[in-house]
Amino acid sequence: MKALKIVLFVVIFSALWISCSSTKNGENGESFVRVIHSVENQRVDILIGDRPFTSYIYTDTIPDLKKTVLYPIYSAKGSLITRGYPLDPRPGERIDHPHHIGLWLNYGDINGIDFWGHSNATPEEQSHRMGTIRHQQIKEVKSGEDSGSLEVTMNWLNSENQPMLKEETRFLFAGGEEWRRIDRITTLTALDKKMIFNDTKEGMMAIRVHRALEHPSDKPVVLSDEHGNQTEVAKLDNSGVTGHYLNSEGTEGLDVWGKRAKWVELSGTIEDEKVSVIIFDHPENVGHPTYWHARGYGLFAANPLGQETFSEGEESLNLTLNPGQSVTFKYRMVIQTGQIDPPAINDLYDDYTKE
Repeated sequence: MKALKIVLFVVIFSALWISCSSTKNGENGESFVRVIHSVENQRVDILIGDRPFTSYIYTDTIPDLKKTVLYPIYSAKGSLITRGYPLDPRPGERIDHPHHIGLWLNYGDINGIDFWGHSNATPEEQSHRMGTIRHQQIKEVKSGEDSGSLEVTMNWLNSENQPMLKEETRFLFAGGEEWRRIDRITTLTALDKKMIFNDTKEGMMAIRVHRALEHPSDKPVVLSDEHGNQTEVAKLDNSGVTGHYLNSEGTEGLDVWGKRAKWVELSGTIEDEKVSVIIFDHPENVGHPTYWHARGYGLFAANPLGQETFSEGEESLNLTLNPGQSVTFKYRMVIQTGQIDPPAINDLYDDYTKE
Protein backbone atom coordinates (compact mmCIF):
# COMPACT_ATOMS: atom_id res chain seq x y z
CA MET A 1 0.00 0.00 0.00
CA LYS A 2 2.82 2.41 0.90
CA ALA A 3 4.64 1.75 -2.39
CA LEU A 4 1.41 2.16 -4.38
CA LYS A 5 0.65 5.53 -2.79
CA ILE A 6 4.17 6.77 -3.46
CA VAL A 7 4.09 5.58 -7.08
CA LEU A 8 0.70 7.23 -7.62
CA PHE A 9 1.99 10.49 -6.15
CA VAL A 10 5.06 10.48 -8.41
CA VAL A 11 3.05 9.52 -11.49
CA ILE A 12 0.49 12.29 -10.89
CA PHE A 13 3.14 14.94 -10.30
CA SER A 14 5.22 13.78 -13.28
CA ALA A 15 2.17 13.80 -15.52
CA LEU A 16 1.40 17.32 -14.35
CA TRP A 17 4.95 18.36 -15.23
CA ILE A 18 4.80 16.77 -18.70
CA SER A 19 1.44 18.30 -19.54
CA CYS A 20 2.53 21.75 -18.36
CA SER A 21 5.88 21.58 -20.12
CA SER A 22 4.10 21.77 -23.46
CA THR A 23 2.97 25.28 -22.43
CA LYS A 24 5.73 27.86 -22.66
CA ASN A 25 6.71 29.33 -19.34
CA GLY A 26 5.07 32.71 -19.51
CA GLU A 27 2.19 31.96 -21.88
CA ASN A 28 -0.16 32.43 -18.94
CA GLY A 29 2.22 34.74 -17.06
CA GLU A 30 5.64 33.37 -16.15
CA SER A 31 5.34 34.76 -12.63
CA PHE A 32 1.72 33.78 -11.95
CA VAL A 33 1.60 31.45 -8.94
CA ARG A 34 -1.13 28.83 -8.62
CA VAL A 35 -1.68 27.26 -5.20
CA ILE A 36 -4.07 24.32 -5.56
CA HIS A 37 -5.39 22.22 -2.68
CA SER A 38 -6.00 18.55 -3.51
CA VAL A 39 -8.02 17.32 -0.53
CA GLU A 40 -8.25 13.73 -1.75
CA ASN A 41 -4.47 13.50 -2.16
CA GLN A 42 -3.69 15.40 1.07
CA ARG A 43 -1.39 17.89 -0.57
CA VAL A 44 -1.25 21.42 -1.96
CA ASP A 45 0.40 21.85 -5.37
CA ILE A 46 2.28 25.02 -6.28
CA LEU A 47 2.77 25.94 -9.94
CA ILE A 48 4.55 28.98 -11.35
CA GLY A 49 3.82 30.04 -14.89
CA ASP A 50 1.94 26.73 -15.25
CA ARG A 51 5.05 24.74 -14.34
CA PRO A 52 5.09 22.56 -11.20
CA PHE A 53 7.29 24.02 -8.47
CA THR A 54 6.60 21.97 -5.35
CA SER A 55 3.89 20.38 -3.19
CA TYR A 56 3.05 20.68 0.48
CA ILE A 57 2.46 17.04 1.52
CA TYR A 58 0.56 16.43 4.72
CA THR A 59 -0.60 12.86 4.24
CA ASP A 60 -0.44 10.50 7.22
CA THR A 61 -0.71 7.41 5.01
CA ILE A 62 2.96 7.20 3.95
CA PRO A 63 4.90 5.57 6.82
CA ASP A 64 8.16 7.44 6.16
CA LEU A 65 6.47 10.83 6.55
CA LYS A 66 6.58 11.73 10.23
CA LYS A 67 6.25 15.44 9.41
CA THR A 68 4.89 17.70 6.70
CA VAL A 69 7.27 18.48 3.83
CA LEU A 70 7.61 20.40 0.59
CA TYR A 71 8.42 17.73 -1.98
CA PRO A 72 9.57 17.50 -4.72
CA ILE A 73 11.11 20.88 -5.57
CA TYR A 74 11.97 21.95 -9.12
CA SER A 75 14.11 24.77 -10.47
CA ALA A 76 12.69 27.27 -12.95
CA LYS A 77 14.08 25.17 -15.82
CA GLY A 78 12.62 21.94 -14.48
CA SER A 79 15.60 20.33 -12.73
CA LEU A 80 14.80 18.34 -9.60
CA ILE A 81 16.51 19.97 -6.63
CA THR A 82 15.50 17.41 -3.99
CA ARG A 83 16.68 13.84 -3.42
CA GLY A 84 14.09 11.19 -4.28
CA TYR A 85 14.84 8.59 -1.56
CA PRO A 86 12.93 7.30 0.35
CA LEU A 87 9.68 8.31 -1.40
CA ASP A 88 10.89 8.00 -4.99
CA PRO A 89 14.38 6.39 -5.14
CA ARG A 90 16.48 7.21 -8.19
CA PRO A 91 19.53 5.37 -9.57
CA GLY A 92 22.78 6.34 -7.89
CA GLU A 93 21.28 8.05 -4.84
CA ARG A 94 22.57 7.54 -1.33
CA ILE A 95 20.53 5.29 0.95
CA ASP A 96 20.87 7.05 4.29
CA HIS A 97 18.89 9.21 6.70
CA PRO A 98 15.37 8.25 5.52
CA HIS A 99 14.04 11.13 7.61
CA HIS A 100 15.66 13.60 5.16
CA ILE A 101 12.75 14.28 2.80
CA GLY A 102 12.27 17.40 0.68
CA LEU A 103 12.27 20.69 2.58
CA TRP A 104 11.16 20.64 6.22
CA LEU A 105 11.44 22.26 9.65
CA ASN A 106 11.75 20.36 12.95
CA TYR A 107 14.16 19.69 15.81
CA GLY A 108 15.98 16.79 17.43
CA ASP A 109 15.41 17.30 21.17
CA ILE A 110 12.43 19.01 22.74
CA ASN A 111 11.93 17.80 26.31
CA GLY A 112 13.79 14.68 25.24
CA ILE A 113 11.54 14.02 22.22
CA ASP A 114 13.23 13.66 18.81
CA PHE A 115 11.25 15.12 15.92
CA TRP A 116 14.27 15.25 13.57
CA GLY A 117 15.31 11.60 13.32
CA HIS A 118 11.92 9.89 13.21
CA SER A 119 11.18 7.68 10.20
CA ASN A 120 9.71 4.29 9.40
CA ALA A 121 13.20 2.86 10.01
CA THR A 122 13.25 3.96 13.67
CA PRO A 123 13.85 0.88 15.89
CA GLU A 124 10.91 -0.06 18.09
CA GLU A 125 13.00 0.33 21.24
CA GLN A 126 13.53 4.03 20.38
CA SER A 127 9.93 4.82 19.48
CA HIS A 128 9.08 6.10 22.96
CA ARG A 129 11.27 9.17 22.43
CA MET A 130 10.19 9.97 18.88
CA GLY A 131 7.89 12.83 17.92
CA THR A 132 5.61 13.36 14.94
CA ILE A 133 4.33 16.54 13.30
CA ARG A 134 0.78 16.26 11.98
CA HIS A 135 -1.13 18.72 9.82
CA GLN A 136 -4.29 20.12 11.42
CA GLN A 137 -5.77 22.79 9.18
CA ILE A 138 -5.30 24.77 5.99
CA LYS A 139 -6.18 28.36 6.86
CA GLU A 140 -5.44 30.01 3.50
CA VAL A 141 -4.71 28.99 -0.06
CA LYS A 142 -4.10 31.99 -2.29
CA SER A 143 -2.89 32.26 -5.88
CA GLY A 144 -1.55 35.50 -7.31
CA GLU A 145 0.02 37.38 -10.18
CA ASP A 146 3.45 37.68 -8.56
CA SER A 147 3.22 35.41 -5.51
CA GLY A 148 1.07 32.79 -3.83
CA SER A 149 0.59 31.86 -0.21
CA LEU A 150 -0.33 28.93 1.97
CA GLU A 151 -1.18 29.13 5.67
CA VAL A 152 -1.37 25.96 7.75
CA THR A 153 -1.49 24.78 11.35
CA MET A 154 0.14 21.64 12.75
CA ASN A 155 0.62 19.85 16.05
CA TRP A 156 3.96 18.55 17.30
CA LEU A 157 3.04 15.29 19.05
CA ASN A 158 4.97 13.10 21.47
CA SER A 159 5.12 9.30 21.14
CA GLU A 160 1.70 9.03 22.79
CA ASN A 161 0.20 11.45 20.23
CA GLN A 162 -0.19 14.18 22.83
CA PRO A 163 0.34 17.74 21.49
CA MET A 164 3.44 19.51 22.79
CA LEU A 165 3.60 22.47 20.43
CA LYS A 166 1.22 24.21 18.09
CA GLU A 167 2.75 25.30 14.78
CA GLU A 168 1.39 28.07 12.58
CA THR A 169 3.23 28.43 9.28
CA ARG A 170 2.85 30.78 6.35
CA PHE A 171 4.54 29.85 3.07
CA LEU A 172 5.08 32.42 0.33
CA PHE A 173 5.92 31.22 -3.18
CA ALA A 174 7.25 33.29 -6.09
CA GLY A 175 9.30 32.87 -9.24
CA GLY A 176 10.28 34.04 -12.68
CA GLU A 177 11.92 32.74 -15.82
CA GLU A 178 15.18 31.83 -14.06
CA TRP A 179 14.37 31.75 -10.34
CA ARG A 180 12.13 30.29 -7.67
CA ARG A 181 11.60 31.41 -4.07
CA ILE A 182 10.08 29.99 -0.88
CA ASP A 183 9.56 31.99 2.31
CA ARG A 184 8.70 30.10 5.47
CA ILE A 185 7.45 31.94 8.57
CA THR A 186 6.83 29.46 11.39
CA THR A 187 5.53 30.25 14.89
CA LEU A 188 5.79 27.54 17.55
CA THR A 189 3.71 27.87 20.71
CA ALA A 190 4.16 25.78 23.85
CA LEU A 191 0.90 24.27 25.02
CA ASP A 192 0.34 23.14 28.62
CA LYS A 193 3.95 22.40 29.61
CA LYS A 194 7.32 24.12 29.51
CA MET A 195 9.19 23.24 26.30
CA ILE A 196 12.99 23.13 26.31
CA PHE A 197 14.75 22.93 22.95
CA ASN A 198 17.80 21.13 24.26
CA ASP A 199 21.01 22.06 22.47
CA THR A 200 21.60 19.65 19.53
CA LYS A 201 22.97 19.86 16.01
CA GLU A 202 19.91 17.98 14.68
CA GLY A 203 17.81 20.81 13.24
CA MET A 204 16.15 22.88 11.96
CA MET A 205 15.08 24.33 8.56
CA ALA A 206 16.53 21.84 6.11
CA ILE A 207 16.55 20.42 2.62
CA ARG A 208 18.05 17.16 1.29
CA VAL A 209 19.32 17.86 -2.20
CA HIS A 210 19.82 16.04 -5.48
CA ARG A 211 22.92 13.85 -5.84
CA ALA A 212 24.46 16.33 -8.31
CA LEU A 213 24.53 19.01 -5.59
CA GLU A 214 26.52 16.89 -3.16
CA HIS A 215 30.24 17.48 -2.65
CA PRO A 216 32.40 14.81 -4.36
CA SER A 217 33.41 12.03 -1.94
CA ASP A 218 35.65 8.95 -2.04
CA LYS A 219 34.12 7.27 1.04
CA PRO A 220 32.19 3.95 0.96
CA VAL A 221 28.44 4.35 0.74
CA VAL A 222 25.15 2.55 0.06
CA LEU A 223 23.34 3.61 -3.12
CA SER A 224 19.88 3.04 -4.60
CA ASP A 225 18.64 1.78 -7.94
CA GLU A 226 15.37 2.87 -9.54
CA HIS A 227 13.48 0.25 -7.49
CA GLY A 228 14.95 1.33 -4.16
CA ASN A 229 17.23 -1.71 -3.90
CA GLN A 230 20.38 -1.11 -1.88
CA THR A 231 23.89 -1.65 -3.18
CA GLU A 232 27.09 -1.15 -1.19
CA VAL A 233 29.94 0.47 -3.09
CA ALA A 234 33.49 0.88 -1.85
CA LYS A 235 34.01 4.21 -3.57
CA LEU A 236 31.53 6.67 -5.03
CA ASP A 237 31.40 7.50 -8.71
CA ASN A 238 31.57 11.28 -8.63
CA SER A 239 30.58 11.79 -12.24
CA GLY A 240 28.21 14.73 -12.37
CA VAL A 241 28.63 15.52 -8.65
CA THR A 242 29.41 19.23 -8.59
CA GLY A 243 28.12 20.74 -5.32
CA HIS A 244 29.98 23.59 -3.64
CA TYR A 245 29.08 25.57 -0.50
CA LEU A 246 29.84 29.25 0.04
CA ASN A 247 28.69 31.36 3.01
CA SER A 248 28.25 35.09 3.58
CA GLU A 249 31.60 35.29 5.39
CA GLY A 250 33.53 33.85 2.45
CA THR A 251 34.00 30.35 3.88
CA GLU A 252 33.80 27.64 1.22
CA GLY A 253 33.24 23.91 0.80
CA LEU A 254 32.72 21.59 3.74
CA ASP A 255 34.13 24.24 6.10
CA VAL A 256 30.76 26.02 6.18
CA TRP A 257 29.55 23.34 8.61
CA GLY A 258 29.36 24.67 12.17
CA LYS A 259 29.99 28.29 11.15
CA ARG A 260 27.73 31.28 11.70
CA ALA A 261 26.55 33.09 8.57
CA LYS A 262 23.67 35.21 7.28
CA TRP A 263 23.29 32.98 4.25
CA VAL A 264 24.78 29.90 2.60
CA GLU A 265 24.77 29.10 -1.10
CA LEU A 266 25.00 25.57 -2.52
CA SER A 267 25.79 25.65 -6.23
CA GLY A 268 26.30 22.99 -8.84
CA THR A 269 25.12 21.60 -12.16
CA ILE A 270 22.15 19.25 -12.51
CA GLU A 271 22.42 17.67 -15.96
CA ASP A 272 22.81 20.81 -18.12
CA GLU A 273 21.49 23.39 -15.68
CA LYS A 274 23.75 25.44 -13.46
CA VAL A 275 21.84 26.17 -10.25
CA SER A 276 22.36 27.89 -6.93
CA VAL A 277 20.29 27.05 -3.85
CA ILE A 278 20.57 29.82 -1.25
CA ILE A 279 19.08 29.84 2.24
CA PHE A 280 18.77 33.15 4.09
CA ASP A 281 18.54 33.50 7.88
CA HIS A 282 16.35 36.43 8.93
CA PRO A 283 17.94 38.83 11.46
CA GLU A 284 14.87 38.57 13.72
CA ASN A 285 15.52 34.85 14.29
CA VAL A 286 16.81 33.51 17.61
CA GLY A 287 20.56 32.94 17.39
CA HIS A 288 21.10 35.11 14.29
CA PRO A 289 23.38 34.73 12.41
CA THR A 290 22.56 31.05 12.54
CA TYR A 291 24.95 28.13 12.65
CA TRP A 292 24.78 25.83 9.60
CA HIS A 293 24.36 22.05 9.72
CA ALA A 294 25.42 21.76 6.06
CA ARG A 295 26.95 18.43 5.04
CA GLY A 296 28.70 17.31 1.88
CA TYR A 297 26.36 14.34 1.42
CA GLY A 298 23.40 16.61 0.63
CA LEU A 299 21.92 17.77 3.94
CA PHE A 300 21.65 21.56 3.89
CA ALA A 301 20.26 22.97 7.15
CA ALA A 302 20.15 26.15 9.21
CA ASN A 303 20.19 25.45 12.95
CA PRO A 304 20.22 28.45 15.30
CA LEU A 305 19.57 26.35 18.41
CA GLY A 306 22.40 23.78 18.36
CA GLN A 307 25.09 26.13 19.52
CA GLU A 308 27.02 23.88 21.92
CA THR A 309 28.06 21.34 19.27
CA PHE A 310 28.88 23.93 16.64
CA SER A 311 30.92 26.12 19.01
CA GLU A 312 32.68 23.11 20.55
CA GLY A 313 31.23 23.92 23.95
CA GLU A 314 31.95 27.64 24.00
CA GLU A 315 28.26 28.54 23.66
CA SER A 316 24.91 26.96 24.52
CA LEU A 317 21.30 28.01 24.14
CA ASN A 318 18.61 25.53 25.34
CA LEU A 319 15.75 27.75 24.19
CA THR A 320 12.84 27.56 26.65
CA LEU A 321 9.15 28.31 26.08
CA ASN A 322 6.81 28.49 29.04
CA PRO A 323 3.17 27.43 28.50
CA GLY A 324 1.58 29.86 26.06
CA GLN A 325 4.89 31.37 24.94
CA SER A 326 5.83 31.45 21.27
CA VAL A 327 8.91 31.75 19.07
CA THR A 328 8.98 32.61 15.36
CA PHE A 329 11.48 31.50 12.73
CA LYS A 330 11.77 33.14 9.31
CA TYR A 331 13.72 31.71 6.38
CA ARG A 332 13.94 32.28 2.64
CA MET A 333 15.21 29.84 0.03
CA VAL A 334 16.06 31.00 -3.48
CA ILE A 335 16.76 28.65 -6.39
CA GLN A 336 18.57 30.54 -9.13
CA THR A 337 19.44 29.31 -12.61
CA GLY A 338 22.97 30.26 -13.64
CA GLN A 339 25.88 31.62 -11.66
CA ILE A 340 25.21 34.23 -8.98
CA ASP A 341 28.06 36.03 -7.25
CA PRO A 342 28.29 37.01 -3.56
CA PRO A 343 27.51 40.74 -4.09
CA ALA A 344 24.30 39.77 -5.87
CA ILE A 345 23.40 37.35 -3.07
CA ASN A 346 24.02 40.12 -0.53
CA ASP A 347 21.63 42.33 -2.49
CA LEU A 348 19.00 39.60 -2.35
CA TYR A 349 19.59 39.27 1.38
CA ASP A 350 19.22 43.02 1.91
CA ASP A 351 15.96 43.00 -0.07
CA TYR A 352 14.69 40.15 2.10
CA THR A 353 15.48 41.86 5.39
CA LYS A 354 13.89 45.16 4.27
CA GLU A 355 10.55 43.66 3.25
